[in-house]
Amino acid sequence: MYNRTLVFASACISLFLFGIGLITLGSILPELAEKFQLSDVASGALVSLLPLGILGGSLVFGPIVDRYGYKGMLLANAGFMALGLQGLAYAGSLWELQLSILLVAFGGGVMNGAGSALVSDITEGGKGANLSLIGVFYGIGALGMPVLLGLLSKAYSYQAIVSAVGFSLLLAVLYFLLIRFPAPKHQGGAPPGQGLKLVREPALLLLGFYLFFQSGAESLVTNWTTTYLQQEAGLSSQEALFALSSSVAGMTVARLFLSRLLRQFSPYRMLMASLGAALAGSFMLMSAASYGLAVAGLVVLGAGLAGGFPVILGYVGGLYANLSGTAFSIAFAIALLGNMIINYLMGVVSQAFGIGQLTTALAATLAVMIMLLAVIRARVAGKVAL
Repeated sequence: MYNRTLVFASACISLFLFGIGLITLGSILPELAEKFQLSDVASGALVSLLPLGILGGSLVFGPIVDRYGYKGMLLANAGFMALGLQGLAYAGSLWELQLSILLVAFGGGVMNGAGSALVSDITEGGKGANLSLIGVFYGIGALGMPVLLGLLSKAYSYQAIVSAVGFSLLLAVLYFLLIRFPAPKHQGGAPPGQGLKLVREPALLLLGFYLFFQSGAESLVTNWTTTYLQQEAGLSSQEALFALSSSVAGMTVARLFLSRLLRQFSPYRMLMASLGAALAGSFMLMSAASYGLAVAGLVVLGAGLAGGFPVILGYVGGLYANLSGTAFSIAFAIALLGNMIINYLMGVVSQAFGIGQLTTALAATLAVMIMLLAVIRARVAGKVAL
């Protein structure tokens, strides 16, 4: 009753919108800090609102799409994101800015979770490969904001650029309105207690705990890199934005290749290799003494972080296909807790020891992820393709 290609395209659009929402705050954080006179700790607290809102969206979407389907959730939350971007552009007080961040983040959380679960539902085999492919569109969305700001900031204010992007999101609302989505899996509701039982599933919790650190590592890059490069490497605001874009570009290109490689090689081995590359990229960034070295380190770092969510979510979708929305909600919720906690701790560390500790925090987070992946392999062996 639905066109698989059109539905897959809707998931791509959802991840594209999530990419825009996730990267926008980090891209304009220096300007917002100056406008509202924020300290490093206050900036960290503000940035922590982003994962808080995404956490809310991530918790809500799963049980709703399992019971009612995807269309209404995607429609409403694309609208929330469009409204929130207008607030980011023109907020006149701190509470208005905070509310706008929460709107963008909540909508983005739904877009990310529902888009990913939707692809898992319509994919019979190779879930990780297809999840990696839609991750390319996340990268395009995330890459677009800093590129637009970098290219147009001399001619237009950041407010005008962010506002224009917000209005463009209404095209996504129209697309979601016009296409047909898969029927809900449990129109009468899931069996009582079945969703709650997932919260106690050891394998799901372990996979979510991996994403706790994966999300934290990504947030360190997206939210703190521009400040790090300006203060530690002496780059201008425009150079720092382009450098941040190189990280997203590395992730996007890597996910495009992973969408093919994951159909041919072991997801576990591909993910372990990706983590090795991310660790190498963090050390390159640590020793970067020039713009070129900073860009190279961020490209490698972004490429290394590309495999985490597609592979782990592929495991989640394979293990819990009957309640994929709820399982994805739990996994994303744990991931966003990691984003919030690690982001806030980075603000505290930056205040006490300087932003130069960013690369140390990245390396430590990646080391934990490498150890966790070995534990995951033992836990899910024989249950999903490794």
